[in-house]
Amino acid sequence: MEKIQIRYISDQIEPLDYIAGVSDWIDLRVAEEVEMKAGEFRLIRLGVAMKLPDGYEAHIVPRSSTYKNFGIIQTNHMGVIDKSYCGNDDEWMFPALAVRDTKICVNDRICQFRIMRNQPAIQFEPVERLDGENRGGFGTTGIS
Repeated sequence: MEKIQIRYISDQIEPLDYIAGVSDWIDLRVAEEVEMKAGEFRLIRLGVAMKLPDGYEAHIVPRSSTYKNFGIIQTNHMGVIDKSYCGNDDEWMFPALAVRDTKICVNDRICQFRIMRNQPAIQFEPVERLDGENRGGFGTTGIS
């Protein structure tokens, strides 16, 4: 089992745990009272800093209910935290854009994360032609 050193920057949020005790995703909670107007951008504090194990990165995404419940979207659509972001004050944050006026309270769950192994080292090999089947270009499965 991998271990992650975690510093709780806020004593108001509940300790992190797996979602419902069974998922391999972990909810992140808001560490401050937040009020946003439609069109406003804000980095929302999540109240934790972590030192990830060697060879891992964290992927942060909104919960499926975040847009419905709070009217915010994550502006980078998926956050990636690599092992270099591991200092005592490197607090995790959620870059939010409000699509309607909203209020978010301490301990509200707005996003979730999981850790993933880093991509293996790769090398690009230039070729004149690829031998795969053409699918019809961008945004299509090739089916008309």
